Order: sequence, then C-alpha cells, then structure tokens
Amino acid sequence: MTMRNLAPALLASLTAALAPSVFAQSSDDWTGAYAGVYAGQAQKPDGTGDRFIFDTNLDGRYNDTVTTAAGADAFSPGSCDGVARGPTPASGCIGNSGGADWGIRGGYDWQLGDNWVVGVVGEYGMNDVRDAVSSFSTTPARYTMLRKIDGLAALRGRLGGAFGEGSNNLVYVTAGYATAKIENSFFTSNGVNTFVTNGDGRADGSQFGIGYERRIGQIAVGLEVLRTKLNDDEYRVRAQGPAPATNPFIRQNPAGTDMRRNDDNFNFDSVRLTAVWRF
Repeated sequence: MTMRNLAPALLASLTAALAPSVFAQSSDDWTGAYAGVYAGQAQKPDGTGDRFIFDTNLDGRYNDTVTTAAGADAFSPGSCDGVARGPTPASGCIGNSGGADWGIRGGYDWQLGDNWVVGVVGEYGMNDVRDAVSSFSTTPARYTMLRKIDGLAALRGRLGGAFGEGSNNLVYVTAGYATAKIENSFFTSNGVNTFVTNGDGRADGSQFGIGYERRIGQIAVGLEVLRTKLNDDEYRVRAQGPAPATNPFIRQNPAGTDMRRNDDNFNFDSVRLTAVWRF
C-alpha cells in the first residue's frame, strides 16, 4: 500500500469497524469516535556530526577511505550539517530547517470509570522539515545529500486522565508506529564523474509525546508535543566514470564508489494544535 493510500485506509478502517450506535457520545464522557485536523511547527532535525561514508571496493561495507593517486584522503576538508554554499568549507553551509506541520487525524477513545481514558489515533500529514549533509573533497568540490518528508502516517495509542468540571479536560501520553515517504536529492559541483542514485525511499520508526485536549460540546481542541524517530537507511549514491583510472572514485573498483550518510536517524520534534469533531 502506498503512503498516499495509507492514511485514508486508516481512517476508513476505524470508521467501518464502529457500529452506528457506538458513535452516540454523551456530553460528559470521552467515549466515542472523532475526526479532525492538526497544524503546527516541526523543529529542525537532529544532525550534529553528520558526514559521508564510503564503500570504494563495493563490498557492501561503508568503512573505506576515498584516496587520491598520492594516497591522501580525498575528503580530508571535512563535512557540515546542511547544504554547502560552495566547493570549500570556507563557503559555509545552509543549516537544516524545520517548518510547518499539518495533516488529518481520526480515532476512538474509551473512558474507563470516572477519569481514565484509553484510545487509538491514526494520522496522515506533511511537514517542511529538511535534513542535509555535505562533504568536501580536495578537488575542491562539494557533495550534498538532502532529504525531506513527502507524507507521514502514524498509528498510536494514547492513555490519559480526564479532569475538571464535567471531565471536559484530558491530559495524555501517546506512542506508536510511524512511517514516511522520503524524498531524496543529491547535488555536487564535481563535473568529472557521473552519479547514480537509488531514488526516494521509505523510513519506518516511532512517535511518542504528550498532549492536552479541552472538550467543548462535540468539538475538542488541544495541544500536542511529539517526537518522531525514523530509520532512513535506503539512500545511496554511486560515483562512476568517465574519468581517468587515477580518479579517487574508481581507483579501487572501476565500477565506482558508493556513498551514504553515516547516520540513518531522521529525528525531529513537533508542536501541534489539534481540533476534532467528536461523534
């Protein structure tokens, strides 16, 4: 199932599983189904110390050093977190960024006794988080991998306590599964080699956080703080010829050199406002 079909399927399955009589919800109880939206801000992702790692002999292990004909480390100038502005570290880098975070959500809650509330929530959304890493070669040249989320779905449980007049307030913790479609890009100022990528990918992981909701009739509004942790280990770039046999990328294997990020983690925090209609 594709990412774009996953969210509607989550919401549809929740709705179809509930008999019409279940949707009736009393004004002083959290039991029932809901659907609505969320919008907020995603913070810039973790990225300190990111760099490229290399597989020069194409044995599948990224523990090699790309060397020049003289045996020197071709990437000795170093790396930065973000998009390189030019071919040398002195040019600087544009750092990672966060941005808007928005989507749809739906779920079902059960109120147990006077205060305890348990439930399940499914979501599908987008955000403007951008995560990049750049490395510099002695040529000089810059190499940048940039990734962003092109759809994020989650299915989480939640557990909380209702309080206040009419039990109209709810504080809760939430945790569960998350999966994202990742859009990848590669940029370089190297005009000698050709570069082949394996395209976009998918990253799976988890979400967890805390939240607060206030019920006003059949509408509930709230604030939610979430941590998203994704394992993105699919993206690869192969540097190939045409180039002289002394070219650092084809010295060990004429088929080229594979490169990837050293860190598979794609982690970020979000602060959201939520609004749902409770059936």
